[in-house]
Amino acid sequence: MNTSIPTFCRVALALVAPAFLTQCAYEPVTRANAEHASRGDISGDARAALDELYAHDPGARKLGRSAAGVLVFPHITKGGLVVGAEAGNGVLFGRDGGVKGYYQTAGASYGLQAGVQKYGYVLFLMSSSEVAQLNRAAGWEVGSSPGLVVVDRGIAATVTSRTVDKGVYAYVFNQKGLMAGLSFKGTKITRIQPGH
Repeated sequence: MNTSIPTFCRVALALVAPAFLTQCAYEPVTRANAEHASRGDISGDARAALDELYAHDPGARKLGRSAAGVLVFPHITKGGLVVGAEAGNGVLFGRDGGVKGYYQTAGASYGLQAGVQKYGYVLFLMSSSEVAQLNRAAGWEVGSSPGLVVVDRGIAATVTSRTVDKGVYAYVFNQKGLMAGLSFKGTKITRIQPGH
């Protein structure tokens, strides 16, 4: 068997992480993640993912023009067997298109589920108050936001600059894997300070 120690550790962490994804566990996980994250890699991947989304979905581009901030998580891995965990890094782009901060998304889920899924998502934050939520000390629980709208094909067709002056609009893209029915319940976003 040719499994390296780091790979073995990552697999073990993925299996036990849900048990530790509680309020008190987010801070040490966030610090450890930030030390190994690369600003250049995260922002480059996020910008490429956003450009691809805009190229394929005019509604998303409309939201981007009106949004106070656009938070992009280009690569998220979700896996589980009954208990699931998901994680990924992302970037907040401001109205001017510049990088305003780096964030991690992490979450735990429970219930009937099996498999591994890779995907990305973009949150269009339509007002400065939604942007401010990102920097709460304990992190922002996305699924608890009353103004969250997960955009599907039907909703995308009705998006105009006159219909979206507040709230948070989520686009999920590049879904690959065995899981279905993605939910933002239990997902928390926390600011990170990548080490390089």
